[in-house]
Amino acid sequence: MTIDESLQAFVLHLAAERRASPRTVTEYGRDIEGLAAFARERSPTAAEDVRAIDVYVLRAWLASLARRHAPSSIARKVAAVRTWMRWLRRRGHVKSCPADELATPKVRRGLPTLLSVDSAKEVVEAPSGDTPIGLRDRAILELLYGSGLRVSELCGVDLDAIDLPGSTARVLGKGRKERTVPLGRRCVEAIERWLVARPGVVHPKRKTQDPRSLFLSPRGARLYVRSVQKLVRAYGGAGTGRADLHPHALRHTCATHMLDGGADLRAIQEMLGHASLSTTQRYAHVSMEHLMRVYDAAHPLARGARGVRGAGSDGGAGGKR
Repeated sequence: MTIDESLQAFVLHLAAERRASPRTVTEYGRDIEGLAAFARERSPTAAEDVRAIDVYVLRAWLASLARRHAPSSIARKVAAVRTWMRWLRRRGHVKSCPADELATPKVRRGLPTLLSVDSAKEVVEAPSGDTPIGLRDRAILELLYGSGLRVSELCGVDLDAIDLPGSTARVLGKGRKERTVPLGRRCVEAIERWLVARPGVVHPKRKTQDPRSLFLSPRGARLYVRSVQKLVRAYGGAGTGRADLHPHALRHTCATHMLDGGADLRAIQEMLGHASLSTTQRYAHVSMEHLMRVYDAAHPLARGARGVRGAGSDGGAGGKR
């Protein structure tokens, strides 16, 4: 089996059987094609037979990546190739999975961006309520922060998925799994105002290209992920001075604020659509880190402890309180 044949079949498998998102399918295909191009340069037979990609080719490919990519990017590429080669093994196209012998680079996970309650409120309330676009953007920000949606989920929401009387919305998450999320009172009000203004957002000379979509661009098309990312950055800069703000930060902030407010981890897991509770537990860690920073900055005993350590390091006798 050639590399191109195997890649084409694998991409179809991801989309049809595993129901991966279009973005995942595209990224996996691009990562595997990168390996294929590298293998062709090293060995002409690699293009004709996928079995020619052995552990030595993979290690050389990994070494070439290390000079040009960050560890997080390399880890993603290795995961894509490993998934592909394991699929090849299950289908009987290769006898073993040499990608299993690759060491995945360690990726240091920094704490996700977290806004305070006041800062999150400033961002959400930054859009103007005097224009259709402003009303649309307010509803978008209310959904991202109020219901913790992924940006791809938000862009995929249809009009018939919104139940305003019931204060819920149906969203399609990872693996095309549908779930129902709650809508807060402010979110319901923002969506109601947006629905009134929605017909006026499309330019009069254009027709709505996707009448089912909840959120539309002035061209009448469903909003793209990049468009939402751009508007979040704009309102982040206007509201809090955080021009680097991204939609996922609002999702993190939503979950952490719920946890701080006493919400159960299982409830947050259900709301966010996490397949594993361990993913949701990251927010418990974030919340504790935030708590410790607040404690160190505000509690008199914490401040005193820093003073004692500082005095002792100078060799003085100022260790007494």
